[in-house]
Amino acid sequence: MTIAAVIKGREGQVISIGGDARVADAIAILAEKRIGALPVIEDGRVVGIFSERDVIYCVARDGAAALDQRVAEAMTAPVHTVEPNQGVLAALSLMTRRRFRHLPVVESDSLVGFVSIGDLVKHRIDKIEAEAAAMRDYIQSA
Repeated sequence: MTIAAVIKGREGQVISIGGDARVADAIAILAEKRIGALPVIEDGRVVGIFSERDVIYCVARDGAAALDQRVAEAMTAPVHTVEPNQGVLAALSLMTRRRFRHLPVVESDSLVGFVSIGDLVKHRIDKIEAEAAAMRDYIQSA
């Protein structure tokens, strides 16, 4: 089971932001789209992630002035990424070890997807449930 299977069939493009955008603008996107993080893109490459945690950290550090900072000053960088052929369990392990909840999916330095730990856990649970149903069907037919 790979990351490609998780992002397969998703509609629309990944919502991202540039490093020169204001933190207040990034917060507005997070709130409007009801999402927890945005990949930060510069020159077509993922250079960081701006998440809810980054909002908390920069506001705690700089108060209201944080809202006028550039996203590049508040984002988490360097960013960890995975390729579509990466296994879901390996990605979950990375996210657990490094204590982050969002992961850009990159192929040839281009962003092709963005997954959360919730996406990966849901995909894993769905697979386990399907395997359990198949086993029940097999046992009942024997």
